[in-house]
Amino acid sequence: MKPKSTSLPPGKKKIVQAMRNLLENRSFETITIAEIAVEAGVTEGLIYKYFKDKRDLLHHVLREHYEIFLNQIDRDLQGIDGALNRLKKIIWSSIERYANHKVFARIILLEVRNSERYFESEAYTLVQKFNTIIIGIIKEGIAQGEIRSDLPPAYIRNAIFGTLEHSCLNRVIFDEPVATSETARFISDLIFNGIKA
Repeated sequence: MKPKSTSLPPGKKKIVQAMRNLLENRSFETITIAEIAVEAGVTEGLIYKYFKDKRDLLHHVLREHYEIFLNQIDRDLQGIDGALNRLKKIIWSSIERYANHKVFARIILLEVRNSERYFESEAYTLVQKFNTIIIGIIKEGIAQGEIRSDLPPAYIRNAIFGTLEHSCLNRVIFDEPVATSETARFISDLIFNGIKA
């Protein structure tokens, strides 16, 4: 999946980058369209030419991050055999993304889920795609006898996501660093000891 941002008009790119810059240290609710325009060096009218409103722009920024992330996941899983090994790699890649991309972490953990519009956005479609990848790997692990068959795949996915997100939440709220490899090992040990067949 090639990120769509590569073909954006220059003005739109500036607007998207401005939103990213402002989200580094600010919550979405405190950012105004006027501030985005100043940061981007464009008029407010140009922002409304490309985006319905501020939230539409937020969803666009998240979509771009998820496009890059799913490309990374696709590459990371190449040549890895076994469902548990593939899940371990996804856990590591997810933590790495949260740890090193604060804006992505802020948007997905704090900013979008309080709006019904998020669940109708292209960004959420990509989140669902990621969910489908994980569920598919879990089902594969069950079929191959690696993962317990008495646990519903959705519950295993929820345990992975919940543990990941809570482990990285302090990165966003308190700007605390995340030790990617150590955190991935703890989460993998915790979850896999419960789901191994």
